[in-house]
Amino acid sequence: QLQLVESGGGLVQPGGSLRLSCAASGFTLDDYAIGWFRQAPGKEREGVSCISKLGGSTNYANSVKGRFTISRDNAKKTVYLQMDSLKPEDTAVYYCAADASGTYYCSFYVRHDYWGQGTQVTVSS
Repeated sequence: QLQLVESGGGLVQPGGSLRLSCAASGFTLDDYAIGWFRQAPGKEREGVSCISKLGGSTNYANSVKGRFTISRDNAKKTVYLQMDSLKPEDTAVYYCAADASGTYYCSFYVRHDYWGQGTQVTVSS
């Protein structure tokens, strides 16, 4: 059974930080690029960041550039999203997803094969 599980969400004040984790089971993590997505109430799902299979290439949505950092530890089968300078508009359910095609690059515009259940991030004073 191939599975991704997100954790690390919670309630944080504007300007604060959270570190999300995406833990893989049932498959070898370095066979997949990993993307982070989010969906806020009343809005469509949005790509946030992604990282290639070996971590050599990353992409970020313009809305999070300079504030979020994606990284991966394939030995630990975990991908991280460090979220700094959080804003209320970052409030959403955050999902990680796996893409088998992203060997030397990544894109959150391509089809992802496996998805986690999501973790809630709420930024509020």
